Amino acid sequence: MQIQVLKSKIHRATVTEADINYIGSITIDEDLMDAAQMIEYEKVQVVNVNNGSRLETYIIKGKRGSGVICMNGPAARLCAVNDTIIIISYALMTPEEAKNYHPIAIFPKEGNKL
Repeated sequence: MQIQVLKSKIHRATVTEADINYIGSITIDEDLMDAAQMIEYEKVQVVNVNNGSRLETYIIKGKRGSGVICMNGPAARLCAVNDTIIIISYALMTPEEAKNYHPIAIFPKEGNKL
């Protein structure tokens, strides 16, 4: 049996852009992705601290060092520019693996910098 466990999260990032006309996803600064050990096209859950909305989407790699967090497509209706969000990724593990796993959490500073 496998269970779904928190793998990593980017805690309290700020939305810098929202593009309703893009086909979907969340664009994340590659520095943040690397620090959180997230990869392009990985499924993530986005939790909006400002309005309580939750959504699932996938990651698109953003320009390294830009601080970009862009909500694309329909997700742009749930997260506005300057909203605070938490980006969460999960992994499947056996219960034994999960007991020994330690999730990664990063806490971006102003401008979504490390």
